Amino acid sequence: MLKNFNAGMIGVKASLVQSIDYARRHGFRSVDFSITEAVTLADEIGIDGVRALFEDADIFPGSWGFPINFRQDETTWRDGLMALPRHAEFALELGCTRTATWIMPGHDELSFQENFAFHTDRLRPAAQILADYGCRLGLEFIGPKTLRSSRKYNFIHTMDGMLALAAAMGTGNVGLLLDLFHLYTSHGSLDDVRKLHRDDIVVVHINDAIAGRAPDEQIDNERALPGETGVMDIAGFLQTLRDIYYEGPITTEPFSQRVRDMEDEAAVRATSAAMDAVWQQAGLL
Repeated sequence: MLKNFNAGMIGVKASLVQSIDYARRHGFRSVDFSITEAVTLADEIGIDGVRALFEDADIFPGSWGFPINFRQDETTWRDGLMALPRHAEFALELGCTRTATWIMPGHDELSFQENFAFHTDRLRPAAQILADYGCRLGLEFIGPKTLRSSRKYNFIHTMDGMLALAAAMGTGNVGLLLDLFHLYTSHGSLDDVRKLHRDDIVVVHINDAIAGRAPDEQIDNERALPGETGVMDIAGFLQTLRDIYYEGPITTEPFSQRVRDMEDEAAVRATSAAMDAVWQQAGLL
């Protein structure tokens, strides 16, 4: 498993070059990045130059943000599809075959069945392109009841539900973006994770829940650094991922105003320290 760095998730604005430098200096093993930024950089220094940025720092590419805005109008979606082959080919050449996006757990206009059809129609062509280039797509289910209760129609908000949507793509390369906070708020368990095959998981996010709130009271964009509150069994989660032989990136996504208010260097340092602490608790160091 790779201790992975994503600057945006802790409120730090950083280019790919800066992110790699942060990761190198603070003990991360891999980095998430924008595929469009990386392709643009390769236009200047070549893909070998981009690859060298990672190799010289002894940092792996973790995953790249899914570059298609499939939730918008059809023209925007199709424009993204047209650009995807170049992005996927570049990612394959860079050795980074993981990308992921999130799925909202409800809608004000589309019923469950209509929403399911919308997502399969919009995502299946992208998944097929990714499969053609050996890339995988992770789909994140969003667990908090406080979020889905604000929508007229509920949609997928559990691990099993998202696995069903992934299977409906029929391309064989779609799995989970598995976030511990969403597993917790959807009332999932480590036993559920233990039943997975490692290839069911594309990328992983960790964090901690807010103390004093039951799972159904948690709010999506209010969380904490891993191990900060002790609400969730993060060590057990990491041990379970180890037991099913998951070897991909694990990223902290705390949605923490406390972290966002820190100076950039301090935020990176605090995130690294929190991850090291839960790694040690899990016996992974």
